Amino acid sequence: MLARYHDNMLNEWQHWLSGGGEIEVIPAVDVLGEGAVRLHQGAYDAVVERAGDPVELARAFAEAGARRIHLVDLDGAKAGRVRPDLVRSVAEAVAPALVQASGGIRSPADARALLDAGAERVVVGTAAFPDPALFAELGERLVVALDVRDGQVRTAGWTEGSGLTVAEAARRCRDAGVTRVLCTAIERDGTLGGPDLELVRQVAATGLRVLAAGGIRSPEDVASLAAVGAEAAVVGRALL
Repeated sequence: MLARYHDNMLNEWQHWLSGGGEIEVIPAVDVLGEGAVRLHQGAYDAVVERAGDPVELARAFAEAGARRIHLVDLDGAKAGRVRPDLVRSVAEAVAPALVQASGGIRSPADARALLDAGAERVVVGTAAFPDPALFAELGERLVVALDVRDGQVRTAGWTEGSGLTVAEAARRCRDAGVTRVLCTAIERDGTLGGPDLELVRQVAATGLRVLAAGGIRSPEDVASLAAVGAEAAVVGRALL
């Protein structure tokens, strides 16, 4: 899969994937059905890239130097169910790289099932609101998803509103003891339109560690995210 890059582009991203940049770059592997895809602005009927076998794609990123893979079960996110077997397959394929798993987690038991299957971290969105403290026992293995459209946090695979502004949601996470969030600018996701730096700056200012996603086009965008306080950048379409 990565052979589709121009050689100079691959070399540029490999520098960041292997930890040579200011912040960590985490490749995203989004799974719809049995295939890896990229959606436009999170719309399930707007597939803009198809990337084949998700396990093979994840393995290719790990072989290119990635230290962590962001695995998204899109079906699970919408339906509210987890797929430990998918996580296990990817975790085994990318080791010693790590897996950050998301999609469908609705309870601490769901989160534990994915951790037991080999995930190093789990990303919880819908179930983290209105009470992020429900998952506080996971400690550093927990990432709360702040999926943002028009200043509002979305849930259920980005299909429903939470009733919370991003500022309210960030404060709620911080006050519950959450340390790390995945902040996604939905309007920019899958567009290659550039990241929402002001959104990331706003969330990072609360003291939360921020993984930034949405619109990232290049290593230059990643450097810009580092400058506004992001801990890491989750990169999807730009790597396909």
